[in-house]
Amino acid sequence: MRTQARPRRAQGSDRIARGKRFVLLASQFHPAIARSLVRGATDTLIRAGAARSRIRLLWAPGAFELPVIAARAAGGRPRPHAIIALGSLIRGETPQYEVLAHAAADGLSQVAVKTGIPVTFGVIVAQTAAQARARAGGAMGNRGAEAAEAALAVLRLFQRARL
Repeated sequence: MRTQARPRRAQGSDRIARGKRFVLLASQFHPAIARSLVRGATDTLIRAGAARSRIRLLWAPGAFELPVIAARAAGGRPRPHAIIALGSLIRGETPQYEVLAHAAADGLSQVAVKTGIPVTFGVIVAQTAAQARARAGGAMGNRGAEAAEAALAVLRLFQRARL
């Protein structure tokens, strides 16, 4: 089996996003955090060559609804090249956020497997709002940008491996 060099992190220098269509799905909960994640993902895609007009933003009521919206978006025309799910789940007084996080992650991965479209998970699962803000453009980076980079890395792999 031939081994390939370890893929580099998506930085946009190869303009992999040029001519491609992207769907950003963002949960409406914690709107300031969601907007920051959307900005991070959008900026990453544009740096990689995506046209702003080919980035479609859809707002979901919450994280639980992300998979069904992703499934509809994946089946729509024109078909997106990648779907990036964004949002934040913050622990409350009940374990419900864990159930929601698992349901969203599982549902989104099912959409990716069933459709062959990369669906990345840019949903922050945090103990506190401060932790979520730190991962939405704060000291810990931007999970939206990271999810966009993951989508670009998969598209790059598809292109190089001719998949």
